[in-house]
Amino acid sequence: MNKNIYIVEDEVITALEIKNTIQKLGYHFAGMATNYTDALEDIKKTNPDLIILDITLKYSKSGIAIAKELKKTKNIPIIYLTSITDEKVMIQAIQTDPTSYLIKPFHREELHSAILLSLHKYASSVKSSNTLLKLKNGFFYNEKEKLLYDDQHNPIILSQKERLMLNVLIQAKGEIVSFTVIEDLIWRGESISSSALRTLIYRFHQKLGYKFIETVPTFGYRITIFTS
Repeated sequence: MNKNIYIVEDEVITALEIKNTIQKLGYHFAGMATNYTDALEDIKKTNPDLIILDITLKYSKSGIAIAKELKKTKNIPIIYLTSITDEKVMIQAIQTDPTSYLIKPFHREELHSAILLSLHKYASSVKSSNTLLKLKNGFFYNEKEKLLYDDQHNPIILSQKERLMLNVLIQAKGEIVSFTVIEDLIWRGESISSSALRTLIYRFHQKLGYKFIETVPTFGYRITIFTS
């Protein structure tokens, strides 16, 4: 299956039971944490395919707080664990868009079903052929959400003008867009310096690599979109 699963659970016995279960099911154990700080640091290093996350963590910020922070930079499916059925807590959890959740205590079969469901939902949302465009260097662009993802399906954080620039080039479908047209569409008549566009492209190169946007000397820029 080759899927790496990370566990955030402050009850050690429960965490070890989950670890043993996912390994018996054929998944890889990516790591484990019991609190907000350790979880965020370790998840950034291990970059798992799925997180099993307890909502209530003793002496720590909640699992919901962890999910909110992760979603600022990553798009990893989350299964919540909880023994709480309070409506307010569940509404907060739902707002972080988990792929599934389990009420404690749960059985191995329930955990297995939740994992399969979560991975399926995530794969379907990321690989939807109707909204996803394949770009250079393994990047993907979601036309519906207007979001750029790296080869690990993590969203790339872009500024407003960077998003506008990217959208202009995506809409061109691989055709060259002139410097003048790009400036007009992004700055819309504002008075700008002669280096404004070059500075914007430089920031793009710093984030995404110098081969992502192709420079056509003396004319403009373009992005290659793959059809298969």
